[in-house]
Amino acid sequence: MSERIVIIGGTAGIGLAAAEHFVKDGHRVVIAGRDEQRLATALERLGGAAEGRPVDASSAADLAEFFAALGEFDHLVVTVAPHGGVGPIADLRRDQLAALTDGKLAAHLLAVQAALPTLRADGSITLVGAITAHVGMPGTAAIAAVNAGVEAAARALAAELAPRRVNAVSPGGIDTDWWDWLPGDARAAVLDASAAALPLKRIGTPAEVAHAIAFLVENTYTTGISLIVDGGARLQGA
Repeated sequence: MSERIVIIGGTAGIGLAAAEHFVKDGHRVVIAGRDEQRLATALERLGGAAEGRPVDASSAADLAEFFAALGEFDHLVVTVAPHGGVGPIADLRRDQLAALTDGKLAAHLLAVQAALPTLRADGSITLVGAITAHVGMPGTAAIAAVNAGVEAAARALAAELAPRRVNAVSPGGIDTDWWDWLPGDARAAVLDASAAALPLKRIGTPAEVAHAIAFLVENTYTTGISLIVDGGARLQGA
């Protein structure tokens, strides 16, 4: 059965891969993102099979307007991941922490809040955290705290919003443009080193995380979990 699925952060990376997955399965997909050029590029890639609208996920007013115009829908996926906040705690600036918190944790919560009036009572919400919530790695204290907050929120919301289902996905190292804040050679070196430390010896793809998101959207007896998709990183602190 074709359902209407809204993906906040659906213009690139994991969100766009999820959009492609759901479009291929015949669902009606709405993608949203802050960058209008990136939105246009994503819609072109989806070949007219989805609709898209610009939205700033860190703005409660923007989100409220977006969902009011959208009307009723079946499932919400939130996958927004701002850059920054990586490095020694001694070097972390207050503005970096605020940008990370506003751009991810607050954005996830505000999106859920704004979606409630038009999200069907038997629908679902899937939030996207990250493996830093589960594995202690130097230089990730800020993003670890934010991602742990996203996943904790999913559990609390599953209890609060039932019978709507709420779950989280926790990706490990995935080859997306999130890494583009690193210079080219450094990006490749970091990903190669990460892959070498993993039991599966490779970095994951956005499509592999999209499959996990689809499972949580489609499985009607799963709620309140964090589904880890990490190539085994948590097994040895990779």
